[in-house]
Amino acid sequence: MDVQVVKHKIRLVFALVVLVVFAGLVVARYAQLALSTKAQGGATDTREGERGSILDRNGSVLAMDIPKYDVSVWRPSSKSEVFLKELPELAALVGMDKEALRARYVDGSQNYFYIAKRLSAEAAEPLRIAIAAGKFKGVQIDEISGRLYPEGNLAAHLIGFTGEGNIGRDGIENKYDESLRPKLRKAEDGTGRVLDGDRKIPKGDTLTLTIDANLQFKLEDLMDEARRSNGAETAMAIAMDVNTGEILAYVASPRYDLNTYGSATLELRSDPLSLFAYEPGSVFKIFTMASILDMGLITPSTQFDCDGAYRRTLPNGERIVIGDLGFYGKQNLAGILALSSNAGVGYASDRISEIDLYQRLKSFGFGMKTGVGLSGESAGAMRVPERWSARTKPTIAIGQEVQVTALQMITAAAAVANGGILLKPTAVAKIETADGELAFEHKPQAVRRVLSESSAASIVKAMEAAASLEGTGWRAKVSDIRMAVKTGTAQMIDPKTRGYSETDYIASTLGIFPADDPQIALYVALVKPRGASYLGGQIAAPVVRAAIEATLSQIDIKRGKVEELVHGGEVILPKGREALVGETMPDFIGYSKKELLPLLERSDLRVAIEGNGYVVSQQPKAGTPIEKGQKLQFTLR
Repeated sequence: MDVQVVKHKIRLVFALVVLVVFAGLVVARYAQLALSTKAQGGATDTREGERGSILDRNGSVLAMDIPKYDVSVWRPSSKSEVFLKELPELAALVGMDKEALRARYVDGSQNYFYIAKRLSAEAAEPLRIAIAAGKFKGVQIDEISGRLYPEGNLAAHLIGFTGEGNIGRDGIENKYDESLRPKLRKAEDGTGRVLDGDRKIPKGDTLTLTIDANLQFKLEDLMDEARRSNGAETAMAIAMDVNTGEILAYVASPRYDLNTYGSATLELRSDPLSLFAYEPGSVFKIFTMASILDMGLITPSTQFDCDGAYRRTLPNGERIVIGDLGFYGKQNLAGILALSSNAGVGYASDRISEIDLYQRLKSFGFGMKTGVGLSGESAGAMRVPERWSARTKPTIAIGQEVQVTALQMITAAAAVANGGILLKPTAVAKIETADGELAFEHKPQAVRRVLSESSAASIVKAMEAAASLEGTGWRAKVSDIRMAVKTGTAQMIDPKTRGYSETDYIASTLGIFPADDPQIALYVALVKPRGASYLGGQIAAPVVRAAIEATLSQIDIKRGKVEELVHGGEVILPKGREALVGETMPDFIGYSKKELLPLLERSDLRVAIEGNGYVVSQQPKAGTPIEKGQKLQFTLR
């Protein structure tokens, strides 16, 4: 047989074998996909789908998907002379510089290129109309899923944003990107019958956050004003439920609009609450004193000389002196915290070893991430004892030579407030699939016990003294609720000299309330204030008071001068406005939720109250005649 014929037959056989193998792979893959689809309940839709929504704890929408539009040019479908003539109008419609568009088009190196991305439906509509009328040959509009943040800059540093491809780039959007991304869905009717998968587009899970949008809004306004009035570079506030670890408000000022995140600088988008590590100053003293107390090295009645400074002479003759702001005489635990005495804390720290203080502070979570899970969270910094100098222990004790984040401070404070249990903080209350299945629900997660109940209670009781008129935190005191307070003023490190700055400070205040039954911890810090004062007790404490008032307006906590609803259908309120309805509807705009309580006792009216805070709208309107059995609707914010 001719050699060429043999080679030809071998090639044919080889080609047939390749085709058979390829066909087998195709069939196998098809079967795999078919079985996979069946296993998923008939979910066959592979469209891009809809990213899951983000809600606040009350169901208010903070992030959602809406249609957005990409605009592109396919040069082969255009006519150069016509396109260049229409170019100025096109550039104006898509918000692009006309010369930049001209350069892209005449360059010719790319036949296909984008000229606008993620346009809103409103912005894209004039272009759509023009294309339908025959203009802009070669220009096409593609609908994509895009993100809308209805509240704009509300909780911007917590929520984060999505970027190209609607993928999470920061905050919750980034951390929970896998949950929020569109997923193939079950297409069943509950009887086991598989429905057409096209009936359900892919959709991501819905995240419900722990924050209260109304409280967040109020605290953001407060912190914006505090930053402006004190000339501060940054203002931070964070509120936590001390018994669950749930973050109720997460505030950083200045803020940026999530809908236009691209126009914000990287510095503005950076989250100071979890990324910015700083020396905390005197607020840190509560964790030092708690550690020493819990080891049995002092009691609440142990006294130390607070005579203007902490003084210690080393064996080599070197003297360590840490000054106080005043001469306070002998003070016990409550007096030391109330007056924020450096001397008292310094002398107390002499009773604890370096390794014990280090381990105790580590147990509070300092020097490590809290685990709340936000992208890029800082662990702060606390050196190991082997690297401490003779001055380090009393210096750390008063809140220097250690770096913390606001998130660490509030988490540690919650452990003091709740009886000594360090809880893992969370910003996510629950996660639900698009088909209504509960994928996650937060339950309080104990990390470890850091204090005995008695030690924790003693610290909270001692902190009440700081809220008295004799304490540094009296400006944080809310008159009709028991308060535990600690103020702080910390010098910042000058990055040029590596020494303490003479101009840059952080003023802070921590509040725990009610002190007799702790429920909320609230921490405020003002970075680099440039106003009349830089002291935490003078400028941060009043902000805490206002923030606590805002919190109390949103969260139902008993206040000392507000009497409770009693059995028997009688409501006793403090003197003030009475919610009375006669023949016509009064104007209830501005009434608080508590002031509306008498209406709930009316058997001749149906009353519905939505939200918390104060009445912003009502139905029926003021002056409307009222009939028996009529429904009264109130919306509060």
